[in-house]
Amino acid sequence: MRTRLPLTLLLLVLPALLCAQIPAKPDQEKMSPKPNAAQVHRSALVIDSHADTPQRFVDEDFDLADPLGGGNLNLNSIHKGNLGAEFFSIWVDPTQYKGQYARRTLVLIDSVKQQVARHPDQIMFVTTPEGIEYAHRTHKFAALMGIEGGHSIEDSLALLRQYYALGVRYMTLTWSNSNNWADSSGDIDDKSIPHTKEGLTEFGKDVVYEMNRLGMMVDISHVSDRTFYRTLVISRAPVIASHSSSRALCDAPRNMTDDMIRAVANSGGPNSKGGVVQVNFFSGFLSQAYRDALKAQQPLAQKAIDELKAKAKAEGKEVPYPEIDKIEHEYADRIPRPPFSILIDHIDHIAKVGGVDHVGLGSDFDGVNGQLPEGLDSPADLPKITAALIARGYSAEDCRKILGGNLLRVFREVEAVSKELQAESRPKITDKQPFDKPKK
Repeated sequence: MRTRLPLTLLLLVLPALLCAQIPAKPDQEKMSPKPNAAQVHRSALVIDSHADTPQRFVDEDFDLADPLGGGNLNLNSIHKGNLGAEFFSIWVDPTQYKGQYARRTLVLIDSVKQQVARHPDQIMFVTTPEGIEYAHRTHKFAALMGIEGGHSIEDSLALLRQYYALGVRYMTLTWSNSNNWADSSGDIDDKSIPHTKEGLTEFGKDVVYEMNRLGMMVDISHVSDRTFYRTLVISRAPVIASHSSSRALCDAPRNMTDDMIRAVANSGGPNSKGGVVQVNFFSGFLSQAYRDALKAQQPLAQKAIDELKAKAKAEGKEVPYPEIDKIEHEYADRIPRPPFSILIDHIDHIAKVGGVDHVGLGSDFDGVNGQLPEGLDSPADLPKITAALIARGYSAEDCRKILGGNLLRVFREVEAVSKELQAESRPKITDKQPFDKPKK
């Protein structure tokens, strides 16, 4: 038998039932306000994975306490922008320093440590994720190092291990030049340059494994597409692109295609949380229009460089890279800088393609000088990135991941994989394998 509600009770309940079925109007909902960009940026541990300032330390006797003097990075701008940690790039010009790659590498490593020694009250040299966090807690700037270009190891795993012992925590497998064991995107179409068959030689595979074993992050910025994919097959740890942007937005061979972005996000072992693409700030990797303009005036810049080289050759000298770089910058400065928003477009694109856990910042400060988007000249401008991301709907937590949390996560996993591999006993690929059959 059905139970009937008394009429008085029904009159009391009915309005509540009707209200529950009517969706609330937007102005009735409690909308959570957007995070305060300044507060979010101050609360973040900001990590930049690539700055070329060591060249200035050595060649210009530059000190981080000095005014910028045409560069991008110094202590004043670091403090203003709340930059917590920087991976200083140890880059050796493969032409100028041919035959002395290791010597130049060591000089640059020493230059970073000298900066720390000069400013112990402001800078701390660190080599671990915990070190970065400790420096941040104690209000010091964390200085780290990454080698840009595998030619620095001079085909020696022993040198690779010594660089790690000196504090190097990532290595870009190539620079714009291919080496004996890995191919570069910078010369992959040059038929006069010998290249590998599969992207990595057997020794190259050993380099990647040894980096995994040591706990050194494998950096695939600069490498050819073939080397990229071969490296991801070999690496047991997630990889990083320390300073690369999106090829879908700007067709530069240095940039990552969408498939590459997804591959980086899925790199590492079966239990890995994946790698990270650190977005480069160089206008030529962000704006297709800027890149096209740069290509159009390249013949004029090359003519000026060739004339400089001819003059130096007549005097029995070689032209140092900074002089060539200066000419290239003079011509590039004639091109209008693209809008700041284009950098955010790249971050946003990579976050959408690979996931917000797989994008970060790899400025290339002091490697591009004035060739940056409008309104971005030094670390002092980093808060603008946070503000722009929040304006596009990113949460405070997403911003903290992009600003440094993602790279810190990858760094931790690389160290964890290192501990696992050090417990194994594995012969080098270039050694005779136990399963090899004798040739008849």
